[in-house]
Amino acid sequence: MNLVFRIVADGLNWIASVTGFTYNEINIIVYYIILPFIYVALVDRILKKHFFKIAYAIVWVVLIVFIPNFRAFSDTLFQASVDFLLFFGYVGLNYVAASVVICVILPGLVFAVLCLFAFPSLRRSLFTKHETPTSA
Repeated sequence: MNLVFRIVADGLNWIASVTGFTYNEINIIVYYIILPFIYVALVDRILKKHFFKIAYAIVWVVLIVFIPNFRAFSDTLFQASVDFLLFFGYVGLNYVAASVVICVILPGLVFAVLCLFAFPSLRRSLFTKHETPTSA
């Protein structure tokens, strides 16, 4: 768990250093904007529509326009996320373990399931038996 947490945190820190955003801003951009957009785009692909991704993008554009200070907004939302992850201490998960489960494993599972439905050829190639030729 510690290794996965460190890899993700170091990756987010690197992105922050390259872009000039803070770690908290990058965290919010990735986990509250980009990942959900990917999920919404996959749902649209499953439904063969464009509604959800367009609506999602419009909502975030409007929010960003009306948020007076994105850094302060990100700091507040990041702290709320930390508090949420710390809550899992009541069930025996420390902050690092909760972060990996909630922010890496769960999103990965959601992504995998949505991909299976969004890309039927992927699902078929993974779950259909391939007959091997037999020699006579």
